[in-house]
Amino acid sequence: MKKILFLTGDFAEDYETMVPVQMLEMVGYEVHSVCPGKKKGETIKTAIHDFEGDLTYTEKPGHNFMLSYSFDQIDVDDYVGLAIAGGRAPEYLRLNQKLLEIVRHFFDTNKPVAAVCHGIQILTAAGVVKGRKLTAYPAVGPEVTIAGGDYQNIPATDAYVDGNLVTSPAWPGHPAWIREFLKILGTKITL
Repeated sequence: MKKILFLTGDFAEDYETMVPVQMLEMVGYEVHSVCPGKKKGETIKTAIHDFEGDLTYTEKPGHNFMLSYSFDQIDVDDYVGLAIAGGRAPEYLRLNQKLLEIVRHFFDTNKPVAAVCHGIQILTAAGVVKGRKLTAYPAVGPEVTIAGGDYQNIPATDAYVDGNLVTSPAWPGHPAWIREFLKILGTKITL
């Protein structure tokens, strides 16, 4: 069974953690959801971000999400792709040097990578967006530009593909970015 590495952490966005893991498992991938400093079977707390007419999203408690793999046991060569959740977790996850090295591996080997919302903050911290076109939650757009990326301002329901990289502004884009990620993974779904 092909494996996907999924980076998440405390106060990652609930939908951006739960839905991609479930969808990737549904189509047959083994998903190793990990968080630095935590082991298989431990949980992270998620947060629900909603768009309720304010100038930014609101945040409410989400679910406890059980990690399926230990961060310290990652062997990057075991994975065919990488997916990164958004929410507040990327703010602190991007401070972990081992995590950034893992992300760089996927770009150095041209393996498929998907990131949503604030997950792009991990990509900017890893130094992998220079010269790339990508999107993110609009508040992360300036970080993309500062890191040398070409920020694409697209609707939250869409995804942007640049080679092996798929990005989306927020969880309303799940159908689009998961579909595009599956395409670059070479997944075939027949109806």
